Amino acid sequence: MRIRIAIPEPCSYDLEYSGRALPPYLRAIEAAGGEPVIIPLKSSPEEIARLVTSCAAVLLPGSKADIDPQKYGVAKAPETAPADQPRDAADELLLQDAYNLRKPVFGICYGLQSLNVWRSGTLVQHIESKVNHSAGAKVEVAHKVAVATASLLAEQILSSQQTASIRVNSSHHQSADVVGDGLRVVARCPEDGVIEALEGTVPGHYVLAVQWHPERTFEHDHVSSRLFQTFVDSARQWSLREA
Repeated sequence: MRIRIAIPEPCSYDLEYSGRALPPYLRAIEAAGGEPVIIPLKSSPEEIARLVTSCAAVLLPGSKADIDPQKYGVAKAPETAPADQPRDAADELLLQDAYNLRKPVFGICYGLQSLNVWRSGTLVQHIESKVNHSAGAKVEVAHKVAVATASLLAEQILSSQQTASIRVNSSHHQSADVVGDGLRVVARCPEDGVIEALEGTVPGHYVLAVQWHPERTFEHDHVSSRLFQTFVDSARQWSLREA
């Protein structure tokens, strides 16, 4: 039986973007043996609770939106995109369920930022760097990421490699700044120090978030496919423990 993974629609105010962005996540989850359960952003809190009850893990995807800076106590910068209240509400409900029951969590791009702010962290509203972090989907390798060797990310993703450096694509202009409660930095861009991955610090609770987009390259990149495989495997392990 395939393990059900909750994934919210990427963006409530740009349906064309969501329709284009969501399928690669679904394919990546399916390729790893999971069954994606889409959480419509028009859903009521009760409907979201009902859907997530049947799921063993939560994947928070990227988005066209930016987190409302008021959530982390600062004024909105001119470069900050409009917020997406329905997406934020869905993320918060999914994260609350996952943390209450210690379900695995995997955040990607906006998903990392959403997780960090939910855990009382802050964001850099607009990255100023010589590195092109907003290169986009057409640029498969935008820059390198240095991974902390003593981390879940290194152990599970780089297990067969000798280097703690990977090449990633990139489509973001914001990043984590002050790290949220119960999270730690496990990867940075070596050229400018931008935070590229966070993971949870509670033993036995799989929480991992990356700033790049592995769903774009999972079909031919070992590191990207391993990210999804280890996430779905952790969901399966959670389900077996709860059975």
